[in-house]
Amino acid sequence: MVDKQAMREEAERLMREAMARKGVTVKQGDTRIMATCGKCGAQNKVSAPKGVTRVKYTCKECGAQQETL
Repeated sequence: MVDKQAMREEAERLMREAMARKGVTVKQGDTRIMATCGKCGAQNKVSAPKGVTRVKYTCKECGAQQETL
C-alpha cells in the first residue's frame, strides 16, 4: 500500500512534468463540501469557490436556508 507522502510526491512529480511540457494547463477547481442539514439532517453536496470556507446553501430535502461550517 502506498502511503500519503509517496502519493503526494508522485502527484507533484507529474505536475512538474506536465508544466515542463506546456501541453497541459493545471488549474484548481471548486471545493465540494458535504454539509449536513441542521434542521432535517440530510446530506447536501455544496460547491465552494477556492479559498472560501463558509457558503450559503438551501437544503435539498426541507428547503432551509443555511451556511456551511
